[in-house]
Amino acid sequence: MTPCRCPTCDLAQSLHALLMADDVDGAIEAGLMSFAACDCTTDDVVIITSVMQAQARLRTAWEARRRYRLRQARLARRAQEREARRLAAAPATTDTASSAPERPALPASAAAILARAKAKAADRMKR
Repeated sequence: MTPCRCPTCDLAQSLHALLMADDVDGAIEAGLMSFAACDCTTDDVVIITSVMQAQARLRTAWEARRRYRLRQARLARRAQEREARRLAAAPATTDTASSAPERPALPASAAAILARAKAKAADRMKR
């Protein structure tokens, strides 16, 4: 086969060279994501295939990054909503709340049991 020298094949050669030099940014700037293989029959099938594979890997990575960012935004929104619900459920500290009678710390039966236990312990301490 004769080497094809169409602009697409030339672009594939330059993109392949950039990718082999690990210059992905340069390849993107040179048109990696808009690259489409031509219909030429060339010996450069391996080069075109590697450029297309790099293009697919990059698209996959960008989609994964987009999904990750959407997930992070969704989790942040849920956390804000949860925090807003928590703050709304918290009792307000106003003057009316402080004038309301306080509930005893223990139920009456538990308070009576505790008082008897304290009296018994005090009686033992006297002996």
